[in-house]
This record gives sequence, C-alpha cells and structure tokens, in this order.
Amino acid sequence: MILVYEYMEKGPLRNHLYGGGVGGANSACLSWKQRLEICIGAARGLHYLHTGYSDNIIHRDVKSTNILLDEDYVAKVADFGLSRLGPAYGETHALCARPVIDPNLALEQINLAEWALHWQRKGQIEKIVDPRLEGKINPNSLRKFGETAGKCLAEYGVDRPTMADVLWNLEYTLQLQETELRREPFEDSRSAVSDIPVGAAMGRMPSTSMTMSYGTAGEYDTSRSTVVFSQLMTDQGR
Repeated sequence: MILVYEYMEKGPLRNHLYGGGVGGANSACLSWKQRLEICIGAARGLHYLHTGYSDNIIHRDVKSTNILLDEDYVAKVADFGLSRLGPAYGETHALCARPVIDPNLALEQINLAEWALHWQRKGQIEKIVDPRLEGKINPNSLRKFGETAGKCLAEYGVDRPTMADVLWNLEYTLQLQETELRREPFEDSRSAVSDIPVGAAMGRMPSTSMTMSYGTAGEYDTSRSTVVFSQLMTDQGR
C-alpha cells in the first residue's frame, strides 16, 4: 500500500524555531502573529481528532516536529503512529517539544513546560519570550496565550480545557495582537505583562484559512474551515 500526502513546502515547525533542515537557521524569524496562526491551525487539527470521529482519537505525540507547514505557513498535524482511541486513555500527558532534557539544570528548567509554568506562576511569562520578538508582542496577547497554555498543562485530563476552548482562546489571543498593530512598538512585552489590566471583551474572530489533519490512516484525512470549528464550544472531546 502506498500513501500519498500533500507536500509541505516549509517543513516541520521545529526547523523554524530552532534551525536545521528546511526552514532552518537561514529562514526569517516567525512573527508572533505567524506563531499564533500556526498554533490555531494545530488546534483545529487536534479538535477534529478529538471530536470528528465516532471514537475520540488521542494523538499522544504532539510536538514541533509533527506540526508541518505548507507554502503559506498553514499548519497541519501529522504522524499518528502513537494514536489511541479514547476515553480509555483519558489521563493523557501534556507533552513538550523541547529537544533536550538536562538533569543538571534546576528543576524548573529541566523540562520546557515546567520552566514556562515556573514563570507563569510568578506572573513573569515574558521571561520565556524569544528574544527576537522583544517589543513586538502585545502584552495582553502574551498574557492570554500564557494562561491558555498553562491550563493545557494540567496534570489530569479532566482539568484541561477542551480543544474547542483552546481554539477559541487562541483566536482571541490573535485578535488581541491584531487590534493594536497601529500602536507599535508595543509596551515592552518582556517587562510589564503582569501589570497590564485585562483587555476589553471582543467577539470571536473568524478565520480565513483551512487546515487538515493527516496520519498513517487515510480514513482520518479531512479538511475543515476555521469558522466551523471556532463555533464549537460545548463539545465533550478533550
């Protein structure tokens, strides 16, 4: 049997974050807006896996090497080799994409997720921002992103938000970034996030792109528009 997939011109997300291979060290730095759009695309793909099939499908290996980008940087979720059907695997683990685990570092630095949570608890999430993005992130957007990511890292699945909730929050995070583009440069997003009041309420931002999840089983291949997924806020799949 031969499986044929769409060619993903920009390669894996990892290369654009850490260098190496297609989209590596010589590629332009991904903007905060691009990073949010990639997260939104991945969230859509995971939402379909969790809710678009008669049995919930849990990916179990989400990391930057499994998020592929097409020529327009639209994210697609790939590699379902470790997938399992839920809810038998209800207590899944929040996985991080950091390539190296260094036991010689302090506890909060050994694992990227733990390190991020350490600064989130201190109200200083700006400490983990890519230095290349300094001064280019709306602090409200950064804070909302940190809150959303922190909830996704809860130890037990029942305490984590559904992917529909994650998708909505990421779209809101992107909207916070885009509503103040005319005010660049932003207040330093690496130094004052914890002091900024909650932003004004906004409606859900419709998306104009489409995404698809694909893996080792052709029957799970699909494409869905953002508008469809962004309206699903009460689905039970996680």
